[in-house]
Amino acid sequence: MNVKILIIGGGPAGLAAAIGAYDKGEKDILILEREDRLGGILNQCIHNGFGLHTFKEELTGPEYAQRYIDEVKKRNIKYLLNTTVVRLEENKHVVALNEEGVLEIDAEAVILACGCRERPRGAINIAGSRCSGIYSAGTAQKLVNIDGMMPGKEVVILGSGDIGLIMARRMTFEGAKVKAVLELMPYSSGLNRNIAQCLNDFNIPLRLSTTVIEILGEERVEGVVVAKVDEKLRPIMSTKETIKCDTLLLSVGLLPENELARGANVDISKVTRGANVDDNLMCSIDGVFECGNVLHVHDLVDFVSLEAKKAGENAYKYVNSAEHKKYEKTIIEAKDGVRYVVPEMILKSDDTEPLSLKLRVGNVYKNKYLEVICDGEAIYSKKKQILTPGEMQNIELDATQVKKLRNASNIVVSLR
Repeated sequence: MNVKILIIGGGPAGLAAAIGAYDKGEKDILILEREDRLGGILNQCIHNGFGLHTFKEELTGPEYAQRYIDEVKKRNIKYLLNTTVVRLEENKHVVALNEEGVLEIDAEAVILACGCRERPRGAINIAGSRCSGIYSAGTAQKLVNIDGMMPGKEVVILGSGDIGLIMARRMTFEGAKVKAVLELMPYSSGLNRNIAQCLNDFNIPLRLSTTVIEILGEERVEGVVVAKVDEKLRPIMSTKETIKCDTLLLSVGLLPENELARGANVDISKVTRGANVDDNLMCSIDGVFECGNVLHVHDLVDFVSLEAKKAGENAYKYVNSAEHKKYEKTIIEAKDGVRYVVPEMILKSDDTEPLSLKLRVGNVYKNKYLEVICDGEAIYSKKKQILTPGEMQNIELDATQVKKLRNASNIVVSLR
């Protein structure tokens, strides 16, 4: 099978990318989705808070997804469900499996929109037996919202990521007692609005600089031993205490699903775990693009949709260009509190369309200037009252600033 643009993933990123490419003029598009329905993780996110930027109203996850699904169907964009991609090759040859057998697809452009997965228990090395009652927060969310099953009645949540915060509220709604949300770092990794709406409104304690050092129980979780940690994140054993519970939910980080990219030898960022991309969202392989949470973990789905739409538009330009120009690239350096910037590279082209840089900081900072410096000149400087790792920052650059950015030999994004 041959296709102009192949999109791997039918969640919010894949849907928006398909619409972006279609509306530019490309009709030969195929979406591959491994689940039995489009919409991705939004199908289990039944809480509201989605769509404020995109639709100027509050929607639930399924409602937000359905609006994009409707637009895809309106355009008659082709998609295959229950189809798992097992290999992406450097020449954009894709191998997938579904009930009909093995599919081999050659694409002129591939958009990776595979989303992310949760970091498992094995990645954080908590002592204790392999008893039942330990779930990732996302798995618990699916059990409650999709399958109608309660994971437990007395709950401790480790990690203050947004899914963990939202599940603290959700478990409370369903009658469980959430005894505490524990966070290893001295700050929460979730959005401030979720701390307020999901914890403070229900008197659920958030205990910072605290972690689980042991899980108690043989057949089922019976409790957890927790302790404060020092500035090097080592447990302070004199502070340990036992919290009785029958369920431990883990919300300890998200990782981009980049196995396909790695298999194709795409350059991967050591910080984001997504691909290193230029400002067209193209990876180190010509014609392979990434967008959404497979590129870097976003805090709002609205930003996923905007980024993915751009990826789709750029894929259209790629497959419909008579020739693919090779531009020099300037690497963006993240310094002085800025943990990473996406895109990581800027093309030395003559394009002066407005450009967005997305970034996260590595700690909590107050009253700092966020700056973009090109060859020693600050082309962007904005004072921020507070910056936290849980809030993604957007730097919007106009045509004049983009021109300077593209002509620069040295680009730094930093805090001052």
